[in-house]
Amino acid sequence: MRTVIDILGWTGSGLIILAYALTLFKNQKYLHFGKYLNLLGGLLIAINCYYYEAIPPFVTNLLWSVIATLTIYKTRKKKPK
Repeated sequence: MRTVIDILGWTGSGLIILAYALTLFKNQKYLHFGKYLNLLGGLLIAINCYYYEAIPPFVTNLLWSVIATLTIYKTRKKKPK
């Protein structure tokens, strides 16, 4: 179980780094994927932190995921139909 939790944590870290990297490209074609990568990455790191009872980073990553969710919601709400 510990190995699975470690893999989830490292995967989450990678997703957040990838989301940040997408903001650095001049071509904004894939920028909207960053919101989803932040959401999933934050949740995966939060699971890892919860398992290891690391409460401060758990809360930080949970809030990171909430912010990403709100951003996704606002973006979808603004899209014209």
